Amino acid sequence: MAQASARHILVSSEQQCQALKAEIEGGRDFAEVAREHSQCPSGQQGGDLGSFGPGQMVPEFDKVVFSAELNKVQGPVKTQFGYHLLEVTSRT
Repeated sequence: MAQASARHILVSSEQQCQALKAEIEGGRDFAEVAREHSQCPSGQQGGDLGSFGPGQMVPEFDKVVFSAELNKVQGPVKTQFGYHLLEVTSRT
């Protein structure tokens, strides 16, 4: 079965999500931004979600994680929790 590892940043607005994405694309470290801004407890680990399989995350998340280019920031991705920036770090 497919497995992926990813990290994310969760915020409440699309505008904030876009601003943080611009900071990361401008050279800021993803993990540092996650620790400063993510509303998810995983933010304390730089947004690291560990390894998981299809169906273990909400559908909007799964769709991106199992199709996106590796090590490239994706988003904003809207879910019931808010707006996410995602970075898939590995996939098998």
